[in-house]
Amino acid sequence: MWGLGRKKPLLLGIDISAAAVKLLELSRKNGGYQVESYGVVPLPRNTVVDNTLAEPDNVSAAVRAVVKQSGTALRHAVVAVPGSVVITKRIALPANLEGDELEAQIELEADQYIPHAREEVSLDFEVLGKNPKNPDLLDVLLVATRRENVEDRVSVLENAGLGVEIVDVESYAIERAFELVRDQLPPLLRDRAVAVADVGAMATTLNVIHGGSIIYTREQGFGGMQLTDEIQRRYGLTYEEAGLAKKEGSLPGNYAEEVLEPFKHALVQQISRSFQFYLSSTAQRGFDAVVLAGGCAMIPGIDRYVEAALQVPTVIANPFRHMSFSGRVRQERLSYDSSALMLACGLALRSFD
Repeated sequence: MWGLGRKKPLLLGIDISAAAVKLLELSRKNGGYQVESYGVVPLPRNTVVDNTLAEPDNVSAAVRAVVKQSGTALRHAVVAVPGSVVITKRIALPANLEGDELEAQIELEADQYIPHAREEVSLDFEVLGKNPKNPDLLDVLLVATRRENVEDRVSVLENAGLGVEIVDVESYAIERAFELVRDQLPPLLRDRAVAVADVGAMATTLNVIHGGSIIYTREQGFGGMQLTDEIQRRYGLTYEEAGLAKKEGSLPGNYAEEVLEPFKHALVQQISRSFQFYLSSTAQRGFDAVVLAGGCAMIPGIDRYVEAALQVPTVIANPFRHMSFSGRVRQERLSYDSSALMLACGLALRSFD
């Protein structure tokens, strides 16, 4: 079910976050990609709590709604589990192992790293190739999570009428989509260590990418929901009204200075704290650029704010800048949502592995 190494054409990328369900459909056109359809449908508060689908019926309803909104004809999808609920381990095994023998050895090795009973775990692996230091060994990526993390996401999509072909890991999807935003960075920085800060509704996830691969991941409990809560409290709005007013910019004149500015300051503090954890827990010397993704990256001027605070070149992720668009896609709306669709884009790219 994980499908780390599977190849399936034309799959919908479905991103289930704490605030919304996002859908993206891509196709190949003229040697590049085309956005065929996309959609974003908000979720009621507390539908997803601590990466758990607390109200699965609400999620299924949102999936049905986003499929209808997008106009897509596809009915098979890729979905992802958060990196924080996944155990990954790179292991080396004898290169002469094949088929059932290889799988049996991988399961034996997995028992050393997984702190749950084997029947409670969904396990998959991908053979990466021969070990560069020892050709007699095979490098294998082991990926595992509690079975319920996979089954819950598969269930809500199936209840909405979609088949799930692949269950991915969010960090790997971000890594995949990063290849589409790499050229937004200055040329000298594109192959250096780049921090992708995905600031969502409930959490900020930092992925440091170097050489095309993620070398560090950390999730912290801070996101755009804090801004929505403050808008609610300050202006006496419901949660839904506050979210809509934030998106449309229809708030009183004191909003920018008294509400948004303190939130931007707190956001930079959280990103900076994530960077400090990274620097203190690895042998890496640091990072050379920042890519902002997630819903909070849509805050006007946030890239300049982060760049000034951290003294590091900063850009807003837009994985669609070199893509074409079908007639079903409203480009202005997609442009507004582009940074929030980076994860969905990384999932939709599984169609072309």
